Amino acid sequence: MNVKVLKFGGSSVADPAQIRKIREIVEADPERRYVVVSAPGKRYSGDSKITDLLIMLKAVIDNNIPYEPLMAPIKERYTTIADELGIDVDLDAEFKEIRSDIDDDCSGNYIVSRGEYLSARLISAYLGYDFVDTKDLILFDSKGRLLIEETNEALSAELAKHERAVLPGFYGSYAKTGKICLFSRGGSDVTGSLVARAANASVYENWTDVSGMLMADPRIVDDPLPIKNISYMELRELSYMGASVMHENAVFPARMADIPINIRNTNKPEDPGTVISNKGADDGSIISGIAGKRDFTVISIYKTMMNNEVGFVRKALAIVEDAGVSFDHIPTGIDSLSMVIASSELEDKLDEILESFKVQLKPDEINVEEGISMIAVVGRRMFRSVGTSARICGALAENGVNIRMLNQGTGEINVIVGVEAADFEKAIRAIYKEFVSA
Repeated sequence: MNVKVLKFGGSSVADPAQIRKIREIVEADPERRYVVVSAPGKRYSGDSKITDLLIMLKAVIDNNIPYEPLMAPIKERYTTIADELGIDVDLDAEFKEIRSDIDDDCSGNYIVSRGEYLSARLISAYLGYDFVDTKDLILFDSKGRLLIEETNEALSAELAKHERAVLPGFYGSYAKTGKICLFSRGGSDVTGSLVARAANASVYENWTDVSGMLMADPRIVDDPLPIKNISYMELRELSYMGASVMHENAVFPARMADIPINIRNTNKPEDPGTVISNKGADDGSIISGIAGKRDFTVISIYKTMMNNEVGFVRKALAIVEDAGVSFDHIPTGIDSLSMVIASSELEDKLDEILESFKVQLKPDEINVEEGISMIAVVGRRMFRSVGTSARICGALAENGVNIRMLNQGTGEINVIVGVEAADFEKAIRAIYKEFVSA
């Protein structure tokens, strides 16, 4: 029998009604054997996510403020779920242990991880599945980097002991110390992908509150078309540039094992969603999607005969690295080099970087431009289609959008366009109309 791994996000485990939907989905297919869950999300507008409450709890504890007033509503959320669903889990004992660990000066990561832990404890009991804690199965090195092969070995060995199980997402532990280590927000997607690989799954179903991915942001483009199929590489490009249906790093474990990812809607389980695979789309479409991010800073360095100066680019990158800043794009010319950096990365480091550029690189000129927006047009078939970049430029020109930067990756699955902040939404609509609405 094939094995399917499912991950349910915060909106899918937010309240008893949503968790009932999870059971219906799981029981509809006997191949759905391993379930990864997030902490409960918002039940309504203005509500709080459990993870946010736990982060607040950590801050309260760090400032030596009595934490019980904040612990009470957290416990109440889980108690409500357990009572309404008739789940037999001793939450009093669970919270007694958490309080004891807090009083013993546990780590902040431990506190935040309890959201997923308690969610998995309840849902495993509700489904009648085994509970498997990911703490000692998903392993990180001392710098918080995932040990992917060690993790796969540990997960595979443990899953072999359980025909069906529920696992908490979002956390594991440092391999050397055994202390809790967290993924970045949305990391339960990564947990699901790791479990899918370890279980040698036929598919990894990522259940959320949308019916897959759309070709553009619906807040910008009216009623954009859904993406039925997309490749891992295309998804990575779109996720990085703002298409946030799932955690961008969730692709890698599934891709390593050639496991398709199916993004599904818990509230509309009949919808097919989006399938992400090595193959991607096969419908002849030129582009798969459009995504973008705002607020970049472009640092442009000009120096005559730059191309003949051995190590120039390496020196420039070393300066940025030493400042603890990562870059997004590096368009180059014979005598010029530009670095496109998220403005949030620079903060108060810009002056330091510019001074180092002047001293170490001795450029003829340095220009800094802030408030640039970047748009990615992504599609595997673009390199086979003559005039794709011309169509992008033409659509923008017809709509009065000035292109500040244009860069096409050597992989030829994306074209990156830089525009002024005021033109961001207009540019996305123009490109979408050119390729999809025409």
